[in-house]
Amino acid sequence: MARVNAILKALHSAFRRDWKTFGSIAVNNFFPVTLFFLRQAGVFVYLLAGAVVLFPMSTDPLRKIPRSRLDSWPLTTRERWLLRLMSPWVNPVTWVLAGLACWAAWGRLTAGVWAMVAAIFLAGFFFSELPSLRGLWFRRGVPSFPGPLNQLIRKNIREILSTLDFYVALLLTVAAGLWRIAGPPLPREAYLEMNLLSLLALSSYTQCLFGLDGDGGVSRYRLLPLAGWQILAAKDLAFLGVAILISLPLTPVAGTAAALVCLASGHSPSVTERREQVRWRFSSGVSLYFGFVQVILMALAAAAVEFGTGWVAVLCGIIWTTSLWWHGTRVRDGLR
Repeated sequence: MARVNAILKALHSAFRRDWKTFGSIAVNNFFPVTLFFLRQAGVFVYLLAGAVVLFPMSTDPLRKIPRSRLDSWPLTTRERWLLRLMSPWVNPVTWVLAGLACWAAWGRLTAGVWAMVAAIFLAGFFFSELPSLRGLWFRRGVPSFPGPLNQLIRKNIREILSTLDFYVALLLTVAAGLWRIAGPPLPREAYLEMNLLSLLALSSYTQCLFGLDGDGGVSRYRLLPLAGWQILAAKDLAFLGVAILISLPLTPVAGTAAALVCLASGHSPSVTERREQVRWRFSSGVSLYFGFVQVILMALAAAAVEFGTGWVAVLCGIIWTTSLWWHGTRVRDGLR
């Protein structure tokens, strides 16, 4: 029992450190902006974001221990079963789920809500046991692109898919798209606002384009026979592809213009102050002030395209190209 207790204490310490990484939401554009503008009207949005956060929080604690190391430890069969039964309680989400079950038993929470939370928890728990399936999707689920930047673009798309920002944006777009198909018609402004809300969830990533590369990725960038603007362009093209896909069910042209402005404004912090990011967490931006400015620029560009002229999208493209060239010449210096 002493060996099991020692392992559980180590797992508890690892989970406590891991949960601190969720503090990135404090400087993520999505949460402070939606809280400021939507307030109580954003309950549905907060529920979607909460569901996305709950999924990575629900991982199996034993996944913190490499399988080869766990198998090599001198534990008896009884101790391994005991560790298997007790390890889920190291995760605080398990205690939250138990508390919600008590609320449901007392009639203060509907059984349907509890079942939904439990399903998300179980999905995250068992999905973490299938790393090969997840790796297969990340390797083969991303399409190829023509040109010498193909592998870089694919790698950058995989990075975007490993952030929680993308899944919040995807859920918002899917919900809005389904409403557009099956629900009563809404004014153009509503679809534009939903598109901006989806892109808002992705916007913080543009402030830390090199955050998920790590020291090894930065070293490889130094060795690649590519100009700095090409390395930055591979990042931008990956983001634009995802942003256009997110915008397709709503206002694609206005969404593309907003994405171009978002990238142009995010180049400077991405190149000059590289901040390490954590996979399966929300991207951490520069500051709340910078995030609000970025969101205002995105909204102005999208509104000008949707209610003005499509030529504004061309202007946004010129601004993005200029920013790409200007900051591309400084990528090599920023990676030193």
